[in-house]
Amino acid sequence: MDREKAMNAVKLLLEALGEDVLREGLRETPRRVADAFAEFISGEGATAEKELSKTFAAESGDMVVEKDIAFSSTCEHHLMPFFGTVAIAYIPDKKVVGLSKLARCVEVYSKRLQLQERMTEQIADAIMRYLAPKGVLVWCEAEHTCMTCRGVKKAGSKTVTLKVAGDFPADKKAEALCMITSNN
Repeated sequence: MDREKAMNAVKLLLEALGEDVLREGLRETPRRVADAFAEFISGEGATAEKELSKTFAAESGDMVVEKDIAFSSTCEHHLMPFFGTVAIAYIPDKKVVGLSKLARCVEVYSKRLQLQERMTEQIADAIMRYLAPKGVLVWCEAEHTCMTCRGVKKAGSKTVTLKVAGDFPADKKAEALCMITSNN
């Protein structure tokens, strides 16, 4: 990211909005916004290969589910946040990954200008590519501030996306979705 360009862009935006960029509350705003966007897009260009390549042998092929993985991302259409949770279910093929690595995988793909639909697919594709399970299911539920704070202003509305890849039998899919959507 070109930090100077980002700071100048914020300054120009504030001026375009009729603000005095020299007033006390706004003097440091261009720097703060540039720093925030550097963090928001810190996953740009990264993959989850490092996170998902450290595996452990597993004899059982029983399904693994990790749910309620909190994330925040930035909508590429409005540059506004969207946030929620991701759940990952996978059927191992003789190896599993540390549970924190699944959460790190979510971080990689959420920390960029993003669409929820694309993020869900990228997480599933990365797990298939780098962990090579028999199958994976990724469920994402998020609130988009571009819908809750502007436009239609429907606070509390959620968007759900789902991606299933590989060999994920229907009975396992139903079981995974039951576990993911239950409050326990």
